[in-house]
Amino acid sequence: MVDRSAATLLLCGYYGEKNLGDDALLTVLLEDLPAGCRLLITASDGNVLHQLCPSARRVNRRSLPAVVAAVGTVDAVVLGGGSLLQDSTSFRSLIYYLVLIATARLRLRPVLLWGQGLGPLHRPISRWLVRMMLPLCSSASWRDQTSFSVAKRWAPNLTMDVAPDPVWQLPQREWAGGGSIVLSWRPTPMLDSQGWRCLLEALAAVADRLDAPVCWLAFHQEQDAPLLPSLREQKLIPENLLHRCHTVVPTELSTVFEQVRTARLVIPMRLHALVLARLAGCPIAALSYDPKVEAAADMAGIPWLPLAQLPDSATLAEQWNETADQPPFKDGIETIRRDVSRHGQRLRQALQLL
Repeated sequence: MVDRSAATLLLCGYYGEKNLGDDALLTVLLEDLPAGCRLLITASDGNVLHQLCPSARRVNRRSLPAVVAAVGTVDAVVLGGGSLLQDSTSFRSLIYYLVLIATARLRLRPVLLWGQGLGPLHRPISRWLVRMMLPLCSSASWRDQTSFSVAKRWAPNLTMDVAPDPVWQLPQREWAGGGSIVLSWRPTPMLDSQGWRCLLEALAAVADRLDAPVCWLAFHQEQDAPLLPSLREQKLIPENLLHRCHTVVPTELSTVFEQVRTARLVIPMRLHALVLARLAGCPIAALSYDPKVEAAADMAGIPWLPLAQLPDSATLAEQWNETADQPPFKDGIETIRRDVSRHGQRLRQALQLL
């Protein structure tokens, strides 16, 4: 029996990769763990990890041999937050996490899934592999009902629970208003030049009416920060909008809250930008590139539009104008936050069995 007050855990995720959403997940996961655990954490940027958890040891997440070797030195492996079992990023990414699950079970270490989404799994081989490997896990908490339902079919004996995305557990803030329009937009194959032009023309109209600056919040530094310069280079940004725009590259969650708590309107594509903006109580109109965004928006009472079926720019502008300066009702957020606690409860219950 492992001394739970001194258990050594390997936390695996997309940490320290200049994506604030994943670093937010790690922040919550650290709060959900029992006190006294010794931690090894897979991360690329050691400075980010040191800020979040100075006592943890870093394992280079980009070195599969290093992570595999670390599995043999811990009492349990935790796959923490996000959608790690998916092949939309790459098939190689899926294999990475499946290798960790297989290695852990071969070495008789339990694998605990925390705050996970399952999929998307586009390839038949991906679905087959996950279906074979999922029953090897010891415990799971899922962040959406669809993932939970699929996992129940594929691994009916796996102890599991479902709750909203763990980032909802972060503290709420008070909206102040009076500031910028804040975007959390990402490059996406769902938008061609015509689609971007539609969004940008609507944005220009709203920014003119509000006479507001436009902050492009680069939630994922490497993916999002080049977006504004790229669209400008393609000459897709209207002249009356261009002079209002600037990019902010946050390195801490506090910077995100600083930006959104004074926003007159937040238009997020990224899931965790949506969650943080809703926690700040500011006006939001979401754009969905993925069902996870739609599910979160519906749950939190946030209006959204699918990128695959955008209306014309005039209709977009009208909807955004109606949302600007109108914060959503606070009703329901505390219910979401109470439900989120089930991720931590499931994880701690699993750790008690070590």
